[in-house]
Order: sequence, then structure tokens, then C-alpha cells
Amino acid sequence: MVLVRVYGHKTDLLINRKDETRNIRILNKIGFTHSIYATFNNGLAYQFIEGVILTTETVRKPDVYTLIAKRMAEMHKLKPDSDEISKEACIWNKLEKFMEIMPKQFSDVSKQTRFEKLIKPFVVLKENYQQLKKTLIELNSKVVFAHNDLLLANVLFNEKENIVTFIDFEYTAYNYQPFDIANHFAEFAGIDNPDYSLYPEECLQKAWLNIYLQEYNNVNYVPENEINLLYVQVNKFVLLSHFFWGCWGLIQSEHSMIEFDFLEYAAIRFNEYFKQKEEFLQMKL
Repeated sequence: MVLVRVYGHKTDLLINRKDETRNIRILNKIGFTHSIYATFNNGLAYQFIEGVILTTETVRKPDVYTLIAKRMAEMHKLKPDSDEISKEACIWNKLEKFMEIMPKQFSDVSKQTRFEKLIKPFVVLKENYQQLKKTLIELNSKVVFAHNDLLLANVLFNEKENIVTFIDFEYTAYNYQPFDIANHFAEFAGIDNPDYSLYPEECLQKAWLNIYLQEYNNVNYVPENEINLLYVQVNKFVLLSHFFWGCWGLIQSEHSMIEFDFLEYAAIRFNEYFKQKEEFLQMKL
């Protein structure tokens, strides 16, 4: 079976397709994901992999999240041999580009009214971004080869073989280690109607991080202080995840042809950012 994917309208504003194809080929070569059979101007054909996507229930199961934590750690340990890949954290350039091109107003009157009701003024968002960037850079987190979009639909679970496979490497690049983990934790909320009461509680996060750090550091025991340190970093970086996908949602709301309320989704992500901002930023390392 061969899968064919056709790129969405104006997605080139968000994604570098050349980088995506290169990432898939790098990861396929070492057995991490599917192979590509062909590329064309507005899509690609690639290998079908057996498995089911995660749900808000399965992502919390220890036998499943153990596989995910280990696989993410394995990916983070990779050092792709390519001069084309920047070793700098990608998030700031990517997010600043998003903020530059995201709509500041809409020509459609009803959409503009909703926009003003749902989204805080750009000057407020920009001020928050600058504060967030300063705070997170000061954490001096590790930079690793990261997936950056590990939502439930981007993890295939093959129960028969007891393996997980990551797919969709549109945003894969070097980035902060806790961002990739935080971004995945935020996706515990689900996709279509995210429910952030499902964001993993402290004990689940620390159990997940313990498994991750054992694999990442190639050890059988991780000191509690190391788990606690990464736990705090992750919960600070989840704010950046909400902010990033809020900006993404605004861009999609202007250009996407998909039947989905991207403006509402952007509002949900920004609202979660502002709701958790004070508590998470005040967490002590």
C-alpha cells in the first residue's frame, strides 16, 4: 500500500518542504519512520506503516507512553550528518516569522469581530513573546534533534509488535529538548476539541521523564533532582508551545481551505497560555 499526501493551500508559508523530505529520508535510513517513494510539486508518496493513532486514553497508558518516551529520547540523541541542518534552536526564527505573517486584521467584518473578541491585541502578544523568549533562553536548556509536532495523530502504535512510530516531520529541526516534550504533553488534551484538564499531572509527567532520561542518558537510575529539573523546564516551555500554535492557528484561519475553526483553536491555545503563564513561570529550578 502506498500513501499519497497533497499539501494544503499556502502551507509553504509555514513549512519548508525540502527540509521535511530531507528529515524523512534521514530518519528512514536509521529505521525511525516510513520511506518516501516519490515527491512532486505539491505532495509526496510514501510507505504505509501498520498501526493506529493515539487517543487521549491510550497516550496515558504506561505501556504506550513508555514506548513514546524511549523513542523520543532515541530521536533526541541523533546527530544527523548533514551540513544543511542548523544546530541552533529553530523555534525563535520560526515563531518570529509566524508573528510577522499572521493576520493583524481581517477584511471580512464578521471574522474581524470574532478576531477582536477572541484574540488579544498584537502589541500584547508581542510583549508576552519577548518576555517568554528572555525567560526561556535563560534556562540554558539542551538543544536536540526534535520532532516539534508530536500530537496524537503523529504517533502510530502497533500493539501486535509493541512499537510506536513517529510520522509527519514537517517541523522537525534542532530545538530545545523540553519544548519537544512539553509540546507532546500539551497534546494529551486531544486535537479537535482540546481539553486541557487532560494535561498530564505531575506524577505522570515525572514517571514519563524518568523513562525518557534513562534512555537519553543510557542509565538505569536517574536522580530525583534531574527529573525535577527537566519537569520544571518542560512546564515553562509548554507556554511556548501554546503561543507557537496560537500564532499558527491565526495563519491557518486566513489561508486554510480545511473546514475547521482555526480562529477558535488559536484562541484556545492563547487562552491556555495566559491561564498558566504566572504559575509556570514562577516554578523554581
